[in-house]
Amino acid sequence: MALLPAVLGAARCRAAHATMSPTLRMLSTSTLRARPTFPATASALGLKASSAAPPRNGFFAQSYLPYGRSFSFFTPSRYASTSAPAAAAAAPEAPPAVEDERVIPRFMPAWLLGCSALVFAIIVIGGLTRLTESGLSITEWNPITGIRPPLTEAEWDIEWDKYRKSPEGILINSDITRSDFKFIFYMEWAHRIAGRALGVLYIVPAVYYCTRYKLPRGLPTTLIALGAGIGLQGLIGWLMVASGLREEIVTNKEVARVSQYRLAAHFGAAVLLYMGMFYTGLALRRDRKHGLQIKSGAAGAAAVEKLATALNSPAVKRYRGFIYVLGAMAFITAISGAFVAGLDAGLIYNEFPYMGEGFHPPKEELLDPRYSKDPDRKDIVWRNMLENPVTAQFDHRVLAVTTATLLIVQHLIARRPSLRLGENALPRSAQRWSAWTAAAALGQVSLGIGALIYLVPLPLAASHQAGAVVVITCIMGLTAAMRRPGRALQALRQAAKSKSQLKPQPKE
Repeated sequence: MALLPAVLGAARCRAAHATMSPTLRMLSTSTLRARPTFPATASALGLKASSAAPPRNGFFAQSYLPYGRSFSFFTPSRYASTSAPAAAAAAPEAPPAVEDERVIPRFMPAWLLGCSALVFAIIVIGGLTRLTESGLSITEWNPITGIRPPLTEAEWDIEWDKYRKSPEGILINSDITRSDFKFIFYMEWAHRIAGRALGVLYIVPAVYYCTRYKLPRGLPTTLIALGAGIGLQGLIGWLMVASGLREEIVTNKEVARVSQYRLAAHFGAAVLLYMGMFYTGLALRRDRKHGLQIKSGAAGAAAVEKLATALNSPAVKRYRGFIYVLGAMAFITAISGAFVAGLDAGLIYNEFPYMGEGFHPPKEELLDPRYSKDPDRKDIVWRNMLENPVTAQFDHRVLAVTTATLLIVQHLIARRPSLRLGENALPRSAQRWSAWTAAAALGQVSLGIGALIYLVPLPLAASHQAGAVVVITCIMGLTAAMRRPGRALQALRQAAKSKSQLKPQPKE
């Protein structure tokens, strides 16, 4: 009998709802759904009230969403309570949720590291293309139709005829055979195909990650910048090739080769692209690992907090700043090597450490006035540095020896007790990268000296160019190992701190 008034009231409500217009019925329904569940509902219907707290995310919580946010459509009646105010006052305060939680997808670091490995391979292929003098074998840039190489004899005749009309085909390879032409053509074609493959393998996953996941702040901008770098690299590459196809080269009987400025820009852009992909991949993998540690419990959060404290120590900060300087020096040294390659400066002064009768060539060779184009000779210094093969090789020697020496010294600094022992010591991964950096620098100098003495043979020259990227790789790994936590990881750390502070203390 106690249920009869409630049942009759519900029947009257349904009858009134049926007589409403569609618009009023819609408004009424949305209003009823928006009403909260009152504690008296369970007691009025004679149901046993539950004192259990509702689930934190409620039912139908969309935990599969990458954003880390969830919501519920309703709270079941079995969680209703007749003493809600008292229960709320007695319940401990819940830890604050991390607002705007961001995530790092599981396979994103591996994807970026894989793309960086492909860039490394493209750099090596590009070096082989230059050393085999294959870079000017394709005289056109067709991003779409150029994917397919010549297949028939007629198509090969067309490409061969184009090459024989180019400056290199006229001045250098006028007697080249078809088989030799096919070899240099395929070298340049492989280099271009690898670049196109990189664009597809990067752009498609990048669009997916940016649209499907809520990434840490700044990461979408980084991904867009890297994608733009791929396109810019292709454009610089074609401008470099175009500089070796100018008709003025034949008219003025110049050397049929690409501009050393554009060659250095092409190589530098490739190295910067590699550095960005490799460092971002390592940083994301490190942040994701530490994020899982924080979520695993108090022990993991304490370990991450201890690491963050060590990375903020004065000794580590000074060492990290020193590594930044060495990274810039290694990059500048690599660019100077590109000028040496573009000017064929490795084919002169094939001895070490001397250059002629001393450690440096005569001053009239270092600052040759023939390279100056200013009547007042105000440009004599920088033009000799960038256009004179003698000066370019001397500059590269000085930069290489200085950088390699400092890269070996940095490992000795890393072995000091202040950075190796105690709570503020460098992470073990940083110690390993430090040792690898010193070893790579020593090996790179050895390869450079060997390539110089033996008149730039193909294996040594290609290994020397790849070695420059290996040195930069080790420096990037060392820098990433000392990287301080990112914004997303800092939010997780703050949440873990708040959660530990809000835990009820045991009664004494």
